[in-house]
Formats: sequence, C-alpha cells, structure tokens
Amino acid sequence: MDVRRALLDVRARTLALAADYQAALGPSLAIPYAEGLNPPRWEWGHVAWFQEWWIARNRQRALGIRCEPDHARPPSLLPGADALYDSSRVAHRTRWELPLPDADGTRDYLARTLEQTLALLADVPPDAGDDALYFYRLVALHEAMHAEAATYMARKLGIAVRAPVAAPITATGELALPAQRFRLGSSAEGFAFDNELQAQDVEIAGCRIDAAPVTWARWLPFAQASGRPLPRAPLHEAVVHVSAEEAEAWCRWAGRRLPTEAEWECAALTLPGFQWGQVWEWTASPFVPYAGFTPHPYRDYSAPWFGTRRVLRGACAATSPWLADARYRNFFEPQRSDVFSGFRSCVD
Repeated sequence: MDVRRALLDVRARTLALAADYQAALGPSLAIPYAEGLNPPRWEWGHVAWFQEWWIARNRQRALGIRCEPDHARPPSLLPGADALYDSSRVAHRTRWELPLPDADGTRDYLARTLEQTLALLADVPPDAGDDALYFYRLVALHEAMHAEAATYMARKLGIAVRAPVAAPITATGELALPAQRFRLGSSAEGFAFDNELQAQDVEIAGCRIDAAPVTWARWLPFAQASGRPLPRAPLHEAVVHVSAEEAEAWCRWAGRRLPTEAEWECAALTLPGFQWGQVWEWTASPFVPYAGFTPHPYRDYSAPWFGTRRVLRGACAATSPWLADARYRNFFEPQRSDVFSGFRSCVD
C-alpha cells in the first residue's frame, strides 16, 4: 500500500461525500435518529478523531500491534474531542444530542488532523517495517470503511452521492471447487486486520459454487412464488440489499445453500472465472475468531462482535480499492439489509 496516496485518496472521497450531503441537507447536516445511521457531522468528526488518536496522539505508534492502547495521550487539537467522537464510549443514541462543531469546524478538524498525519508520515524512514506503518494503514482503511457507510446511509436517506458503479456481471453458471486442504486467513507480511490472522489449514469438502453473485433474474421466480416484492433493478445485476435470512430463504427455495467463508475464500483465490466485487456476499459462517486470535490495539474492531454477526465476503462498488481483498472479513447482523449485501450459492 502506498500509504500517503491511500490517505489522500480516501480523504478526497470523504470530502466529496460531505459536499453531497451538505447539498442535500443544508449546512446543519441534520438527519433524524435511526438505527444503522450516524449524524453526518459526528461521522466525519469521528474519522478525524480516530486518525488523531492513533497517529498524532499515539506515543507508541511506532510499535504497531505491540502498542498499549490505553496509554496516556496528549490532548486533542479539538478541545473535548474524546467526549464527542470516541465510539467506544459515546453511546449511539446520544450522538444526536452532542454539541458537535458545525460543518466548517468539522472540515477544519479533518484538515488539521490530516496535516499532522502527513507530516509525521514524512518522517518515517523509507525502509521502515510494518510496525512503523501499521497505524497509518489502519486509519486509511478505517476512513475508507466510513466512506462506504456514508454511501449506504445516503441511499437509505434518499441522498444522491457520487459513487462508483459496479462492474457488470459477466460470469455465468457454476464452478467446481474440488475437495482440498486450504490455508484460510492471512499470514503474509504487510497489513492485516486482527480477525484475518492466525492462518490455519481447513478441509474443503468440495462443491459446485456460483461463478458470480445471484442476479435479480434468478431472484425473480422466487419473488413471484413467495409473494415478495418484484425487483425494480435490471435483471442482469446482482441482488442487493437483502438480509442473510432472505438469502437463505432463496437458497432453500432453489435447493442450494450459502457457501462457508472458507469455501468462498478458497474459490476466490483458486478458481479462474470466480467473479466478485459487485456486492458484499453473505456466507453461512458466523463471525467468530480464528484459533489463536489475538486482538490488535484497536480493541473494538473485532472482539466485541464475535458470535453476534455473520461474515460477508467480497466487496461492492462503494468499497475502496484499498480495502477490497479476498481475505477481508466483513461482518454485520444477519437481519441487516441496508448495506450493499447480496449473495452467491453453492450445492454439495
């Protein structure tokens, strides 16, 4: 990863989304409370706070994953920022009542924290190892995640934002995934999230797996048979905004099943013709730690959600290219359908 380029790229997208939101909502950027949403000014202030917390205010940033997360930090550039933007301590419902800076103040906080980050990054030696770059990579990917969240929030709110268009589905039919022993997870150098590490060998029993995500054309007969709303999108596009329960209902109707995350990852990495990146894809796997899991300093990224979320794999059009990776484990509550979630199926 070209860290400086990634930081600038995701920030340009953040600011473009903020401009689209302000054009639709006005300078207050006010939205009604709803689960799954955040006030836009809180969302972007949190991005700035997170970057400052883990870079400029992090006295142990050079230690990478060996950083002690709760060490004493110097004050923020923005007085009182910790009480506003620390998602670990600021309850979701209260974010609508906080005395947040206005839109201009939020953009100023974003600009000043990025300036700090880039200045500190410039002092990192060119031959620095993964530890020295760990938190710079983390904050870039964290901001990329929030840009994607702002995109699906905009769709829920009916706000038009600039967003990439998914590549068309060109693959059809099934691919044979042979029985094999497969190395699940990441063990490579570079950056990986804590829940991707502790790579392990798993047995793949073998199956026939869709070459591409399920399309609305395949969904249509199921919708007609079950009395569900008929699709309004082009039939050749991937099914999107469906929950894990809805995906499983289609699979039962079709005599198929969702792949496990191990099957999905194995197919993505070993089968030519496996097309992904149109939608996040529900898998059959609960979000649980790999054996030997060790949390990274950002403790709230993985561990609090084990056992309550379902794993999705792949990426969607709103996913930053810096984040899209076949080994990346996304995770949401299985009833969520507001995210850009679809699925593919397989059969034993």
